[in-house]
Amino acid sequence: MKTDVLIIGGGPAGIVTAVTAKQNYPEKKIVVVRKEQRVAVPCGIPYIFGTLRDVEKNLIPDSVLTSKGIEILVDEIVDVDTEKKIAKSKEHGNIEFEKLIFATGSKPIKPPIKGIDGNNVFFVKKDPQYLQELLKRVDESEGIVIIGGGFIGVEFADELRKLGKKVSIVEMLPHVLSASFDDEFCEMAEEELRRTGVEIYTNSKVVEIKENRVILSSGKEIPGDIVIVSVGARPNTDLAEKIGLKVSKNGIMVDEYMRTSHPDIFAVGDCAEKRDFFTRDVKPVMLASVATAEARIAGANLYKIKAFKQFKGTLGIFATKVGNLALGAAGLIERQAKKDGFDYVVGRSEVADKHPGTLPGTNKVRVKLLFTKQGGFFLGAQIAGGDTIGEMINLVGFAIESGYTASRYMTLQIGTHPLLTPAPTAPATLKAAEDALMKIYRGK
Repeated sequence: MKTDVLIIGGGPAGIVTAVTAKQNYPEKKIVVVRKEQRVAVPCGIPYIFGTLRDVEKNLIPDSVLTSKGIEILVDEIVDVDTEKKIAKSKEHGNIEFEKLIFATGSKPIKPPIKGIDGNNVFFVKKDPQYLQELLKRVDESEGIVIIGGGFIGVEFADELRKLGKKVSIVEMLPHVLSASFDDEFCEMAEEELRRTGVEIYTNSKVVEIKENRVILSSGKEIPGDIVIVSVGARPNTDLAEKIGLKVSKNGIMVDEYMRTSHPDIFAVGDCAEKRDFFTRDVKPVMLASVATAEARIAGANLYKIKAFKQFKGTLGIFATKVGNLALGAAGLIERQAKKDGFDYVVGRSEVADKHPGTLPGTNKVRVKLLFTKQGGFFLGAQIAGGDTIGEMINLVGFAIESGYTASRYMTLQIGTHPLLTPAPTAPATLKAAEDALMKIYRGK
């Protein structure tokens, strides 16, 4: 078999790479090889269990690719001859290619806990068949323990409590969501989770999993019929290492155009190493939004540099929702800015997300922005409030990536509407930028 572009992996990174490549090089034959018969929407996995109640409602249709003339092979690539540019598959034999893209994703981390291999323990996998079994076990269970208080763990907890389950989160760090938010925002999330009935054990470590409970290092025992482990993931680089690509513990090493150490092999998504937008330090961020941004860069530049825009680094733009509270973050949080040695100021605002604030369904929006003291350059943002914060944090992310200063951001022209946005007299993020700018002027 022969193709022009071969993509290993059928998740969001592989799909967007394929579609972008076809748009830019319509004459090229493109083949996507994936191990799964069907592909789940990764970010939607927690919502299978409380909101959707059906794995089938969280699948990416094959027509996204096939309607554009992109071929799908359900198979596994087991080896690659990088000199001859031939990939060896289990079912379809050898596949010749011109360009190869790794979009092999990540694997759940399996912590060294006694009983972790028990049949009551589940990981957050992207395999629809596995998720179907987990849905069945969830429905049969009364108590569920979640190990890990990151985004996925928190979202699972929020979904499962909707079913009337007794849900507990165990987190080693002082707060849930600590990797992405400062303490004050983490505490808002914890307050909302507890309000909805979720039990939270922070600064806690699971040392053993038994048939109907988990045991913490403190000796505390938490009842649970099943355990869901969500303590992070590691890049799936096994094949890349096998064929001799340069790989670090954080992923396949790539340049600004997602090219690996081989000129005709690219890597995108969770399997590719990430570099921080500000410091260029390795940044272990695994987000579909980041993966698809990388995929567009790779897909456009496979044969020539068409999109002359270097990928300067991973910014990290996050959003989640717990109960009635939505949270968003972009760029650096204060804890990280301090650790990295930035001299910064903090701007804050607290406003209603509709105007007047007496309108039904109005939420309070709390904003925290970080800017450099010298020059007032945008470093990061955290926002809490209602559903409107999802696009607020995207606007801030754009401003950070575009090199905005506090003064430039404060004078942005924006649209408002009583039912959709804060008042034009007090736009949430612009008011926080104004607060920071005043502190810069006063030398604080």
